[in-house]
Amino acid sequence: MRTLFALLIAITFSTLASAEPLPSWTDGPTKTAITAFVTEVTTASSPSFVPPAERIAVFDNDGTLWVEQPMYTQLAYVIDRIKTLAPAHPQWQEEQPFKAVLTGDLEALKASGMDGVTKLLAATHANMTTTEFERLVSDWISSARHPRFDRLYTQVVYQPMLELLDYLRANGFKTFIVSGGGIEFMRAWTERVYGIPPEQVVGSQIAMQYKVQDGMPVLMRQPEVAFIDDEAGKPVGIQRHIGRRPILAFGNSDGDYQMLEWTTAGAGKRLGLILHHDDGKREYAYDRESHVGRLSKGLDDAGSKGWTLVSMKRDWSRVFPVAPEVSPSTPGGGHE
Repeated sequence: MRTLFALLIAITFSTLASAEPLPSWTDGPTKTAITAFVTEVTTASSPSFVPPAERIAVFDNDGTLWVEQPMYTQLAYVIDRIKTLAPAHPQWQEEQPFKAVLTGDLEALKASGMDGVTKLLAATHANMTTTEFERLVSDWISSARHPRFDRLYTQVVYQPMLELLDYLRANGFKTFIVSGGGIEFMRAWTERVYGIPPEQVVGSQIAMQYKVQDGMPVLMRQPEVAFIDDEAGKPVGIQRHIGRRPILAFGNSDGDYQMLEWTTAGAGKRLGLILHHDDGKREYAYDRESHVGRLSKGLDDAGSKGWTLVSMKRDWSRVFPVAPEVSPSTPGGGHE
């Protein structure tokens, strides 16, 4: 019996080891570039071998790991939160940018600029403890749905990227999110959805203050921005939080340009990847002219920088995971 059990275990592990990696990635140059890179840096006899401690991979979140159109998910949270709080703030009916949110006037919202954004963040993200904010985000993300695909936002993550994260971790990589999104907004759910724990999430931050309330220590979120983790801020965030230059970086917009540049400028074997949203049927098609996730400079420079341009349309056989409540005929759902 013990011999039979050992044989079954051996067969199981043999099957897992021989399973084709990245099943939702189409066979071709892009998939080969990824698997060849991983093989080179993880093979002890390879001149490009990288010790496990140095196998750092960083990923943008919005538009790289999940959908960012028609608006960033965190903005959808802000809008929903403003509507929830509005009855207690009747003055918002005439006060910008709150009026713009409540009336759905996106042009007025854009016109409010950074000052407007700061007011919205103060109303929805500040003057509460970190515990309270985490609870609010967790409650919202558990039920909020994407307007086009009618899925939970946590179900409009990209299946090929989930596979890539798993594949890298199975090969000794440590995977990090480096995003312009709010760090605490993401930390509320990234471990459950991506397998990326809170300490491996790098993002924009608002100020915090330590206080003792009713004899209990708390961290209070303050109505001011402390750090913006976008564009040139991303390499800074990487150094502050991670302390090692990554060997792999994956983004999708010009906001990720400096992160890819910083990563691939290091010594030894490096891999930079840019997801090109060119599939309007299964997801969205956008690049140079988009107000969300604009990709222009990265598109122009990918070749000269040696970065791999990933075509959603060509390189992915499916986009989203199967969601039980979504019909296969629903755009972006079921079989793709």
